Amino acid sequence: MADFAWLLLTYKVPPDPATKRIALWRRLKGMGAVYLQNGVCLLPKTGDHIRRLKMLENDISEMKGESVILETVALDRAQEDKVVSRFKADRDDQYREFLGRCADFEKEIAINKFTYAELEEEDTDLKKLQGWLEKITKLDFYGATLAGEATERLRGCEALLDSYARRVFDAHDENR
Repeated sequence: MADFAWLLLTYKVPPDPATKRIALWRRLKGMGAVYLQNGVCLLPKTGDHIRRLKMLENDISEMKGESVILETVALDRAQEDKVVSRFKADRDDQYREFLGRCADFEKEIAINKFTYAELEEEDTDLKKLQGWLEKITKLDFYGATLAGEATERLRGCEALLDSYARRVFDAHDENR
């Protein structure tokens, strides 16, 4: 058994205001937490996660809620595999959404509007894709199955934008 150490956060917060409860959930998901059930989530044990969970513990207290942070390991290899699979599945869901956005990007460039304004818009969209993949990759603690495909697809989008930019520049040179 690899003996992965995890941080287990259990919390209970008042249902109202819902915006605070939702913000807490978003922050935990934004850290890459996997929920085992409502108010119970796991993160790999890292110094950054310990620090951030301690800050969340304070926020939960300010919300008049309760929380406990524990360090834990799996009972056996089968349990460890279940947890790691949950982390990978969450990341693969994000990679799938990312791949869908890459497809949208590719369709948009295929429209062949050769203007500088369109090139600028596509460049902005590519930067968003790059930033998004960087965020997903940062939370991919255990190497999700779609990571490589997402990276390759982004490289394809980058190459597509380079080719599109050359066609925009060529189209404007022809008009002079």
